[in-house]
Amino acid sequence: MSQNLLGRETSPYLLQHADNPVAWRAWGPDALAEAAAAEKPILLSVGYAACHWCHVMAHESFEDSATAELMNDLFVNIKVDREERPDLDAIYQAALALLGEQGGWPLTMFCTPAGEPFWGGTYFPPAASFGRPGFPDVLKMVARVYREEPERVQHNVGALREAMASLSAAQPGLLPDLGQIDDAARRIAGEVDPDHGGLAGAPKFPQVSLFKLLWRAHRRSPDAGLAPAVIRTLNAIAQGGIYDHLGGGFARYSVDARWLVPHFEKMLYDNAQLIELCTEVWRTTRAPLYAQRVAETVAWLQREMVTAGGGFAATIDADSEGEEGRYYVWSEAEVDAALTAADLANAAADFKAAYDVGPYGNWENRTILNRSDAPELGSAAHEAMLAQCRDALLAQRNTRIPPALDDKVLADWNGMMIAALAQAGATFDAPAWIDMATAAFGFVAGTMQQDGRLGHAWRGGRLVLPGTLDDHAEMARAALALHEATGEAGYLAHARDWVAVAEGHYWDAEHGGFFFTADDADDVVTRTKSATDNATPAGNGTMVEVLLRLYLLTGETAFRERAEATLAAFAGAIARHPLAFATLLNAVPLLTEAQQVVIIGPIGTSQTDQLIRCFHRSESGSRTLQVIPYDQVLPTGHPAAGKAAADGQPTAYVCRGPVCSLPLTEPEALKAELARA
Repeated sequence: MSQNLLGRETSPYLLQHADNPVAWRAWGPDALAEAAAAEKPILLSVGYAACHWCHVMAHESFEDSATAELMNDLFVNIKVDREERPDLDAIYQAALALLGEQGGWPLTMFCTPAGEPFWGGTYFPPAASFGRPGFPDVLKMVARVYREEPERVQHNVGALREAMASLSAAQPGLLPDLGQIDDAARRIAGEVDPDHGGLAGAPKFPQVSLFKLLWRAHRRSPDAGLAPAVIRTLNAIAQGGIYDHLGGGFARYSVDARWLVPHFEKMLYDNAQLIELCTEVWRTTRAPLYAQRVAETVAWLQREMVTAGGGFAATIDADSEGEEGRYYVWSEAEVDAALTAADLANAAADFKAAYDVGPYGNWENRTILNRSDAPELGSAAHEAMLAQCRDALLAQRNTRIPPALDDKVLADWNGMMIAALAQAGATFDAPAWIDMATAAFGFVAGTMQQDGRLGHAWRGGRLVLPGTLDDHAEMARAALALHEATGEAGYLAHARDWVAVAEGHYWDAEHGGFFFTADDADDVVTRTKSATDNATPAGNGTMVEVLLRLYLLTGETAFRERAEATLAAFAGAIARHPLAFATLLNAVPLLTEAQQVVIIGPIGTSQTDQLIRCFHRSESGSRTLQVIPYDQVLPTGHPAAGKAAADGQPTAYVCRGPVCSLPLTEPEALKAELARA
């Protein structure tokens, strides 16, 4: 019998399956050649290390010798880590959607030996239940159809190939304007749960790009009544069970409508986006809750997610000791014991009242700590007491067996977190956070780059090449965020270089927009192209933001023209389904209402730093910042070109369109001008 070959891999998800009796292969030319030689269809299984239902299907089916024997007899079995190969996942998730199935993980796709999909699903139980066929029956049925009805298989292959190609076709239309964006924001607000925030229903995902769009529309039209939807949602997330009140950090989503019961896995990208949103909303509201959640989440990141090289790990599993959420939940007796051991028994009643701890629990006879019923923070003394209790419970929790960490470093997710840390560090005057971002940037730009092009995933000395559009877009955005936070010109150069790579290897010269996969990727059956957001922002949307920021910072119209061409490629689809394109729409105001702030003065001097701090702590919108020394000349296309420091003092100019403010040398004057503009 063929051997399981996953022990050769570095992906934690693939290594989780290295001892299965299934003869798994990793995706690659050898596995495809084996399928062609054996004239067997491929069973492609896609998942990731922190995926609960992936673990369930593994225990039920892939660890079962009888099921494994059936798989080995009928198929060549290929296992893919969707975080390591998001390009493959995107292709086969698209195929599944075209088959009329709900996507998700584990993804179970059946393909020809060439990797062309013809049928699939997600999780299959070991025996028929809840209207779903048992996995062994599925295996036999698919193998029989492949063997006895080849014309049916080829019909599906051809139909899916044509349908997936059509997804990358141009959908032209008029470029979206602020009116359309604000209309979309009002639609979002109408769909927000009036009691618990988030989009109505369950499960609930943070949907950060949507709420960022809503918040920015509120800033343009403060009287439109949009702010409560964002604040209600952010408060519910920050105080609900989806937040880890002991260790910091947010879980991926809530399975219920109240944000109480999380799917307990923690993903780097969710936490990056929520740090950004909390920071942006804090700049307006100054709500202590948001500052606290940012600080606690960054502390969690530093404690648990920084890898040896300085990059950030990808995920923490939902399961420990074979149970979802076991690490995070409590009984009342456990809470009492932990507080008593820490000499905090006198605070137990108040803590339990604040965090919804009772004798019967709030989830499967256990308690998920939350403050949903009373989300407002209390007095300083009350919060200090609760913090002591949380520390005691965290110390006790640290004695438990923790969930597994997937410590591979992903360029796009690291880019998201680097940008979030740069923004938060500058806003909250926390240079250590900017240092973390700088270290992670150095790791990705150094270790994960080859010949100027980024790889996607790194672990154990192995780099997955080539990278994706999202890798180059998010790392370029991270570079621009660090450029604004530090004033260092080298980051601007990095952003320009990665945009050049994207234009050289990902741009669709025929229809416009960027493909997800590079033009020299040789192991995919098609190249996908999309601007719709998923759990992470769409690469095309992020790239439009990057291009427009580069245009504003350099004055080079080629960046603006490429951004407009990208918008035009998706404009027809945006007009029909605007809520699917929130990241792209969030970039549009950079075309029409951007503030360009220039500070002339030496970094490190008190007066310059006060002006910089004023910028970062002011209400944010569509804006850019450049800090230049006295002797540096701005490019001729910049509206502040030729401006000089006033009376030899550090000086700020706020420009909108071609018009700039008078010279501003006092932080309060800059703050007032930013608010006025």
